[in-house]
Amino acid sequence: MDEFVTLAHGAGGKQTSELIDRVFKRHFDNPDLTADDAAVLDVPAGRIAVSTDGFIVSPAFFPGGNVGKLSICGTVNDVACMGATPLYLTCSFVIEEGYPLERLDQIAAAMERTAAEAGVRIVAGDTKVAGKGQVDGVFITTTGIGLVREGAETSGADARPGDVVIVTGDVGRHGCAIMLARDDFGIDADVTSDCAPLAQAIGAALDAAPHIHTIRDATRGGVGTVLYEIAHQSGAGVWLDATSVPVAPEVAGVCGMLGLEPLYLACEGRLVVIVPAEEADAALDAFRRSPHTEGATVIGRISDEAAGRVVMTTEIGTQTILPEPGNELLPRIC
Repeated sequence: MDEFVTLAHGAGGKQTSELIDRVFKRHFDNPDLTADDAAVLDVPAGRIAVSTDGFIVSPAFFPGGNVGKLSICGTVNDVACMGATPLYLTCSFVIEEGYPLERLDQIAAAMERTAAEAGVRIVAGDTKVAGKGQVDGVFITTTGIGLVREGAETSGADARPGDVVIVTGDVGRHGCAIMLARDDFGIDADVTSDCAPLAQAIGAALDAAPHIHTIRDATRGGVGTVLYEIAHQSGAGVWLDATSVPVAPEVAGVCGMLGLEPLYLACEGRLVVIVPAEEADAALDAFRRSPHTEGATVIGRISDEAAGRVVMTTEIGTQTILPEPGNELLPRIC
């Protein structure tokens, strides 16, 4: 078999079947994976959460992961943030003609490992091959389905004055890692993406603090953008303490050199959680005991003051309004 993806691999014939068997079926095989036009699945009674997302990260391989791992984490986390246990995923590949099959296999292997960690099954998919130059390597779209736990309501509209704002680890790591991997600035810093599946941590937190009001994963636009979205949805104000926002020293160093705000750099393994003050300690303890969220900390509160805005108390005790995000800072980070 060829060592590179050809247009024939996307034509639906023998070469397509060979590609599916060699790469995708080998890594994704499970009792629910279908060779038919659609998977027929058992879905427990109750509400379901459904999310879909496209992943066109450049470069496709970066410290801490690749586009395959990212495609599982991104959709699993979106489903889990709605208080759901992720169950099933579908995936669609658009692959550039000439893409190395070894690299495609590495991407599929990362998806296999991450799906296993997240406890989801990949049940259906699609493969298309685009001509040379029409796609930058490989694009992946994943759709996830999860069962929402009874009583879970985690919308950004539910944040209330008096609630506590929690972030589950240091911020800006993924965006910084992608930026450095492009080597546009000639900066040598050891930054690894925080890309991780978070369903287990979210489930543990909801067990411990069942009245959590909001759970969001801080992806494109980072924590700052998510907080503004919550402020707009809820009509409340978000007040942050700059000294409490966790930033890794290496990320802080890069941001200092380039004049960037870590709160607006992408994360792929961090949650913003809004929880009633009386349940904040229980939520923190659950996150700190779970994988990938050990660094959970309180960074602020929800207030009826400065409605619709994010206010930062600085290191010297002054207060400033965090600028509302505008143009895309780092395109194609997820």
